Amino acid sequence: MSSCHNPEVEGEQPVSLESRVLEAGAAMTQDFSPVKSICAHLNAFHAYADDPKRMVEANHYCAHVTDDVRQCILYDGPGPNARLIGIEYMITPKLYEGLDAEERKLWHSHVFEVKSGMLIMPQPSPLVPQTLWEKAENKEMEQVVTLYGKVYHLWQVDRGDKLPLGPPKLMTSFTDWDQFDTKTMDERDKRFGSDWRRKKEIREYIEVPKLHEDVDQTWKKAGAGV
Repeated sequence: MSSCHNPEVEGEQPVSLESRVLEAGAAMTQDFSPVKSICAHLNAFHAYADDPKRMVEANHYCAHVTDDVRQCILYDGPGPNARLIGIEYMITPKLYEGLDAEERKLWHSHVFEVKSGMLIMPQPSPLVPQTLWEKAENKEMEQVVTLYGKVYHLWQVDRGDKLPLGPPKLMTSFTDWDQFDTKTMDERDKRFGSDWRRKKEIREYIEVPKLHEDVDQTWKKAGAGV
């Protein structure tokens, strides 16, 4: 039997017995098909489109809507107390190219995330051989490197908000080494038992796709001093 209730968080009111009973009953009888379709856990970092010096780690739990569209629920961690902080959609180039010019400016690429080793699929168990997992991870990266993403964060956990306050914030991915401090990736890798430097090396074979000129507008504006 499962329940929606998470372990109590310090400083928050505990869930009542009545709520626990209702959650337990719902978990036993309801169908959670949309959530069960999630097939990949990805971890990377996002920057605020309007303030790219701010950086947030995001755990993506993704499912395919079609072969051309993926949708991801974003959490601030992989544990039972994780907060849902945003959503991301990923689409293939043929869909991106069909968008109007203003819409295309809201989307970002995944090339740097993949090639740098920033984007990872956390290894589910140390019992899974590393070489076997890396092979599966690289297959996923071969697809993601071609996709365009549109991401909004609803909860600004990096500034300590206790609730999802204010309007959604458009986010973006990183596109170059000078946009962030690699110590952030080192700290992440310690928690997940990962190594972005190794991933960068073993992904060298992944071909870099030609990107549309309208993508990654945050960094183009920053470079232009806008």
